[in-house]
Amino acid sequence: MQGLYLYNTLSRKKEEFNAINPPFVGLYVCGPTVYSDVHLGNCRTFISFDLIYRYLLHLGYKVRYVRNITDAGHLEGDRDEGDDKFAKKAKLEQLEPMEIVQKYTVGFRTIMQLFNTLPPSIEPTATGHISEQIEMIKEIMANGLAYEKNGNVYFDVEKYNTSYNYGLLTNRKLEELLEGTRELSGQDEKKGRLDFALWIKAKPETLMKWPSPWGWGFPGWHIECSAMSRKYLGDTFDIHGGGMDLQATHHTNEIAQSQACYHTAPVNYWMHTNMLTVNGVRMSKSAGNGFLPLELFTGNHPLLEKGYEPMAVKFFMLQTHYRSTLDFSNEALQASEKGFARLMDAYKTLQNLKASATSDEDIAALKNKCYEAMNDDFNTSVLIAQLFDAVRIINSANDNKLNLTQADIDLLKSIYQDFVFDVLGLKEEEGNQKLQAALNQVMTMVLNLRAKAKQDKNFQLSDDIRNQLIASGFQIKDSKDGSSWTL
Repeated sequence: MQGLYLYNTLSRKKEEFNAINPPFVGLYVCGPTVYSDVHLGNCRTFISFDLIYRYLLHLGYKVRYVRNITDAGHLEGDRDEGDDKFAKKAKLEQLEPMEIVQKYTVGFRTIMQLFNTLPPSIEPTATGHISEQIEMIKEIMANGLAYEKNGNVYFDVEKYNTSYNYGLLTNRKLEELLEGTRELSGQDEKKGRLDFALWIKAKPETLMKWPSPWGWGFPGWHIECSAMSRKYLGDTFDIHGGGMDLQATHHTNEIAQSQACYHTAPVNYWMHTNMLTVNGVRMSKSAGNGFLPLELFTGNHPLLEKGYEPMAVKFFMLQTHYRSTLDFSNEALQASEKGFARLMDAYKTLQNLKASATSDEDIAALKNKCYEAMNDDFNTSVLIAQLFDAVRIINSANDNKLNLTQADIDLLKSIYQDFVFDVLGLKEEEGNQKLQAALNQVMTMVLNLRAKAKQDKNFQLSDDIRNQLIASGFQIKDSKDGSSWTL
């Protein structure tokens, strides 16, 4: 079986994955900013990295998965301007800022549970690590790459770029980045147009503030991830990820802060999930085509024809590689819903397959192809194609069109356990399980009535029951062992 290959944003190519201290892996993912409901773009990112976490665990790695909660320091503007979003929301709703944080943190975790994602090993908050951020800022200043002005501390990007490549992550030169940035005004405290805030002076009305060597204030948005990843994963760790919208600014600034502090590249592999579109148009609030997970589940949105179960939505997301654009449409969601039902129906069929003495399929080779797909930068689209090949084999065996040995059946069960349930994190919906149990009971009763009719030589009634079941979408299979059914 081939080794694991990851696409590395720094090198723009796939590289064989080697953890620093095998079999330990440090994984850090930029978590949600909890001043509002989690959006689907967030969900896709966290579902993708849950998959990565699950697969690394499946391969036998010991993984420390750190996913932060941003609950302070996130300003409205990218140029370190405007109000803190948490404080603004708290004032509007007449609540304490931490009430806002608690409300949306609980909401985020609830949505992640509905998607059946594993909790991270550590879920640190920005407000819980103010001292670490202050100490890191002090180190950067001591190294001459940050400066204080009227209680604000800024990172000196142009000075940093004389020793390091600031545009490394996006493969852009500093001159290009400067061309896309407006000139500083005469009132601006910053030395350079790309300089960003490490610490921000509190206004009299600021609600969330802490004491520091530069006066009362709060940390900039970028410093939190550098400080927390360093604390829990060390100066250099294996994988850092997030949405591609974080690449140009947030992750670029993280690299700069970390190298300015301890002169070492902080991450070996940078990984980014791609954006979402709706009917080919980028999903956003301003475009009016964005919807929240709960709206997707209930169907309570003008763009949705119906609601979709969380597992069907998750299956839909996993059918596209994490680095590819994912386009939402009712047609695509409904096709995914049917595909997920086929996958789960085949698993039920698998439990009752009868073994043959000979085999017509190489199930071991099929399982190896599943590993090859996941080892190729977590290629879930190829993996799911292999899983549907397993569905074809199961259904054909059930229809007596091919033979499977007991070893084949056991291997197919292990493919489901390893890849469908453990790696993809899919499961049958609880409501569907109850419905299925009730349907099983009803169908057992109906088939028993049909068997009794045949025993009594009432063939007309037996045929009527069969024909009505077929017309309702059921498939009935008669054998010497009795009758069975599938939808």
